[in-house]
Amino acid sequence: MGQQLEVINPIVHRVVEEARENPDAFWSREARALHWFRYWDKVFEWNYPERYRWFIGGETNLSYNALDRHVQSGWGGHTALIYANERGERRLFTYAQLHRKVERLAAALRGMGVQKGDRITIYMPVSPEAIALMLAAVRVGAIHVVVFAGFGARALADRVAASGSRLLFTSDITYRKGQNVPLKGIVDQALNIAGDTVEHVVVLQRESAPVPMTPGRDLTWDEFVARAEGQSGHMVPLEANEPAFIMATSGTTARPKLTVHTHGGYAVWINSTGNWLFKLRPTDVWWATSDIGWIVGHSYIVYAPLMAGCASIAYEGAIDYPGPETFWQLIEEFGVTGIFTAPTAVRLLMRYGTEPARQFDLSSLQRIVCAGEPLNPPAWEWLQKEVLRDRVPVIDHWWQTETGGPVIGNPYGLSMVPIKPGSATIPMPGVEVQVVTPDGKPCGPNEKGILVIKNPFPGLTSTLWGEHERYLNDYWGRIPGQRLYFTGDAAHVDEDGYVWFAGRADEVVNVAGHRIGTIEVETALLTHPAVAEAGVTGRPDEVKGEVLSAFVVLRPGHEPSDQLRQELVQAVRRELGPVAVIGEITFVNMLPKTRSGKIMRRVLKAVILDKDPGDITTIEEEGSVEEARAAWEQLKAERSEQQ
Repeated sequence: MGQQLEVINPIVHRVVEEARENPDAFWSREARALHWFRYWDKVFEWNYPERYRWFIGGETNLSYNALDRHVQSGWGGHTALIYANERGERRLFTYAQLHRKVERLAAALRGMGVQKGDRITIYMPVSPEAIALMLAAVRVGAIHVVVFAGFGARALADRVAASGSRLLFTSDITYRKGQNVPLKGIVDQALNIAGDTVEHVVVLQRESAPVPMTPGRDLTWDEFVARAEGQSGHMVPLEANEPAFIMATSGTTARPKLTVHTHGGYAVWINSTGNWLFKLRPTDVWWATSDIGWIVGHSYIVYAPLMAGCASIAYEGAIDYPGPETFWQLIEEFGVTGIFTAPTAVRLLMRYGTEPARQFDLSSLQRIVCAGEPLNPPAWEWLQKEVLRDRVPVIDHWWQTETGGPVIGNPYGLSMVPIKPGSATIPMPGVEVQVVTPDGKPCGPNEKGILVIKNPFPGLTSTLWGEHERYLNDYWGRIPGQRLYFTGDAAHVDEDGYVWFAGRADEVVNVAGHRIGTIEVETALLTHPAVAEAGVTGRPDEVKGEVLSAFVVLRPGHEPSDQLRQELVQAVRRELGPVAVIGEITFVNMLPKTRSGKIMRRVLKAVILDKDPGDITTIEEEGSVEEARAAWEQLKAERSEQQ
């Protein structure tokens, strides 16, 4: 890939080569962009199968790098956090104000007996209190476990039990599409399941309705903050490999994998990628539309923007509520310069057309970056060409909870390389990837296989909390005879070194011996002007092994019909060839998606196989499952009548 990259962009090529030729010197330079109380004795060490370590002996602190150093350098009066919600509430905090709030909560944690290494669970919506609590926890050396406030009792219980948290923080409700979603009752259910590890529950009450409280265990937020009296909010320098937080991977089909991210390596990685890919600057008004319960929220609502000195927007609610103009209105209101969102959010906005965007001044916007699923070319084309009229770039990238930050993307902050719609672009400096067959043989250009990472880098988790053997087996032991990090994603690399993803490796459908990615079929369906969203899975077939089954959401003004089905079948054949056999197309009003925007294809497969969909606690709309099931049954009935 080196030669092609040199031709595409010599600036990026030079940085990539620096990282490859002398990684210790390269990462030392990157790390020195942050504050260290003590520099490291050694940059990197890995005595497999032991955990690898970065910046060994170095002492730092995530909270200090996010707040204290800015306040001490005279940046305290600059806006750090802008909180907004779908009900019109707005709150603004400067770096100095947020710093004082975090110090107060750090003192309160000490007043609760929290010490270095203790785990605390945060089951709260996106809010200044939750974000300040995250920063306060790492400030005192505690380890935060933020659980998405859309999870149900079982998922919460699993994470509390697995982490061994002493304290649990929650609120009475969260806001979602005009509804008050209760949280405290879920907490009570979860703790009945999880056992006795949690000593106290702290409740932030936002509404006037009474909240059931367990005497001796539960405290109000004010009672918790009062524990700060007589305590210090001072920051603790921590060795670079001390855990800062535990984050469960987004999968829900098995017991959660609790990844561990550190004060040193994680901080260096997200600060570097914040520069290389997002070009985060102190003058930015940055908006990541995710939730603090996901790794995107940790890295790009909280830590990286604050380390860069940005104003970071924390938004609670749906981006299309109370109306389809909400997303665009917020850009104008706050003068947003950079956005991190999900491809599913782009496709959601695409359903409403360009008219909502046309009502607002978007001139402050400088770039949009997307991740979560591949950004299909039709969705990219709509946002890049129709909405933004090529004024600013729309950039795709790829990463995982395990990696802490982007691994593959367009290095916009260094020097942008040409965009290939549908590709996540190229590996970040310091990362070497390869596409291999399931038995580990390298794939050639444009040959589909499984993406693996050849080397650790500072952001990559080095273990799972309490399950190091599971970590080695699941990530470094999947390719026979080789020590390669298994991403689990199907992909290919083209002749220019660009990486193209086809979905999870277990979502690749085998049609008559041809491996077809579900993402590829969804992208083909989106080329038809009637299609707003599509979810594709495989269905067993006696002749072909598997055929493709598609669930399609139409844009306003289009109605389901047999003729439209035929047009969509032809669209897929035109894009992917005759091997892409569509078994059926089911029209629905909404797809089952997680609250982070990912299409739940396993749920669609459960629908067509008439099976229990399993754990759906992360689902955005529970009614989407029944709607998909009803539409599928209706389609089967219609087919039966025709036969």
